[in-house]
Amino acid sequence: MATSKKKAASPQLASGPEPYPRITDRASRFYGLLDDTKLTQHKIVISSEKLDALILSAIAYANRKSSREVVSIPVGTSPEQVVEIYKKEGIELLKYFKTYANDPASTAYKTYKKNYKDVAIELFRNKTLQRERMNSGWRYQFLAVSCARETRRFNGVSGMNTAEADFNAEIDTLNPGDDPVNLYVSVKNRADTLGGQDWPKAIYALEMAARTDQNKIGPYCCVFGIAMERGQRKQIRQKKTNVAYSVNTEVWFSDFFWPFFANRSYEDIMLNVFEVLSTGTSPEEEELATQLEVPEELLDSFRQKCHEAGLINDVGDFHDPKKLINFLCTKQVPAKRPKKAKKAKKA
Repeated sequence: MATSKKKAASPQLASGPEPYPRITDRASRFYGLLDDTKLTQHKIVISSEKLDALILSAIAYANRKSSREVVSIPVGTSPEQVVEIYKKEGIELLKYFKTYANDPASTAYKTYKKNYKDVAIELFRNKTLQRERMNSGWRYQFLAVSCARETRRFNGVSGMNTAEADFNAEIDTLNPGDDPVNLYVSVKNRADTLGGQDWPKAIYALEMAARTDQNKIGPYCCVFGIAMERGQRKQIRQKKTNVAYSVNTEVWFSDFFWPFFANRSYEDIMLNVFEVLSTGTSPEEEELATQLEVPEELLDSFRQKCHEAGLINDVGDFHDPKKLINFLCTKQVPAKRPKKAKKAKKA
C-alpha cells in the first residue's frame, strides 16, 4: 500500500514585531503596517527633465542585463553573420521548447499534427514576451532605486542584488530619538510573479537576509514592491488561520510603492516612461509580440533540429506525440567540451 507524502511545512519566523512606527488604529485596514506619516518625508519632487534622464538610464541598464529581443543583431553585422545568428537562435528555440514545456502531456496534445512553422512562431513570440517581462523587471527596479536617491528622503539607498533583496533603503523617523528604519526591498512586476506556495519561502528568505545583515542599525521592514499592479498594501496571510507569515513583511502595490520611493504616482511614472519611449531614444520595438516576423533562416534551423530529433515528419508536422513526450521528459545532457590538446614538453 502506497504511503502518502506529508506536505512540506512552510518556513516559520520566530521573531516578533520589529519596533518601527506602525499604524495603531485598529479600525484601519492597514493596522499594524508601517506608518508612513511618522517617517521623514520627501525633500523634493523630481523634475520631468531629471525623471526622463533616470528613465533613460533605467532602460539602458535593463537592456544590458536582459535584452527585450530574442534575436539581437549588432550594428555592422555582415549578411553571412546574420544568417549564422538566425541558425543559432533556431537551435536555442528548440531548447526553449524543451525547458519551458511545463506539462509535456498537454504540450504533446496541442502540438500533435501541427506544423513546425506554427509551433516555432508561437514559441518565438512566447519567448519574446518572457524576455520583455524580465527586461521590465530590471527597468523598474533600477528606476525605483534612482528615484529614491534623488528625492533625498532616505539616508542611503544601496543596490543589494542578492537572491533575496534588490535594494536596501534607510529612512529616519520624525522622532529624533529613534533609530532609522531599514527597508529591504524585493521588486516584482506583479503579485502573481510568485505563486501561492512560493510566498512563505520568499518572505522567510527576505526576512532572514534582513535579520542577518550586520551593517544595519535599527529595526528592519521587509517589502515586496509590486511595480506594475494597482493597489495599496497588504500582508500575506495563512489561509486557515489568517495569521501573517511575518508581521515585519509587507507587499506594497504600485499606488503606494511609487509615491513612497519616487514621490510620483504610478500613473505619472508610466506616462513618463511612455513619453521617453515615444521619443525614439530607446531601442525598444514598437510591434506587439504577435506582430513580430520570425526570420525564415531561424524557422528552417528549428525545422532541421526537430527533424534530427525525430519530432517531425518529412512535411514538417509533429506526427508522434509519444516521441515528443519522451523528448520533453528526458533530461537535457550538456554537450561535452572537446579536450584541449596537451602541449608537448620542452626537451
